Amino acid sequence: MNKSVAFFGLGHMGGPMSANLIKAGFNVTGFDPVKELLNLAAEHGVKKSASPLETITGADFVLSMLPNGEDVEALYIDDEKLLDHINRKTLVIDCSTVAASSSRRLITEARKRGLRAIEAPVSGGVAGAVAGTLSFMCGGEAADVDAARQLLQHMGSNVFHAGSAGAGQTAKMCNNMLLAVHMIGTAEALQLGVDNGLDPKVLSEIMLKSSGANWSLEKYNPYPGVMENVPASNNYEGGFMVKLMCKDLGLAQQAATASKTYTPLGSLARNLYGLHLMAGNEKLDFSSIQRIFGRTN
Repeated sequence: MNKSVAFFGLGHMGGPMSANLIKAGFNVTGFDPVKELLNLAAEHGVKKSASPLETITGADFVLSMLPNGEDVEALYIDDEKLLDHINRKTLVIDCSTVAASSSRRLITEARKRGLRAIEAPVSGGVAGAVAGTLSFMCGGEAADVDAARQLLQHMGSNVFHAGSAGAGQTAKMCNNMLLAVHMIGTAEALQLGVDNGLDPKVLSEIMLKSSGANWSLEKYNPYPGVMENVPASNNYEGGFMVKLMCKDLGLAQQAATASKTYTPLGSLARNLYGLHLMAGNEKLDFSSIQRIFGRTN
């Protein structure tokens, strides 16, 4: 019998992730307060649910991809109190990027009720969600992470067990801080080349074969027209929003303060993305940071 999944959060990431589970043969019931997203997911085979409680009925897995820790804690513990209603045989997998403390609270509260739960924040962006090539950074008990692989492997190409509760979020936080830093550096270098007469596509090819090569340059070029099928060539729409990058960079700075770690580039990246957000770009893809450095239209 096909396994059943209750899926919460069907936005830019959750929508294609749920579609890949449908393709893999899972029965997926979804809920999202934004009706347009729920209707779009239904076009890919997701069964629409009218409420969170209805969504979890008969589920073998409960998976969530939510905007922030407050939403995660509200869904499972404080408001909807789903942990009080989930079957003990069900595995809870939260793929949201939140503070490590939120994930630790979720997993701890689940265990108090005899439930299994892990955190599994992702890397790979919308393109990775669509292609099913995400990387999952899991925190929790090793046995629970292993049990989650049968689901996660259909949405991603890498499933890492980072450690105990909170470790997955810490790994994601570090990764996204680095991502922000090399995206800014890539945009800055490309603009310098363009302003001095270079073709951005030619410069990108040169740097990709040189010591400046990085993921932003190879997979997610921020300069318009250089690479097809990336947000930069679609008016910076349809990707990982600036406001979410700001959230992640804020989490990184909170953790740095708590651990007395100095992250000068991470701090600068947060300030630059914050200024970019306040200029009215919060819903654009984070590669739109290119616009800070020059006229890219």
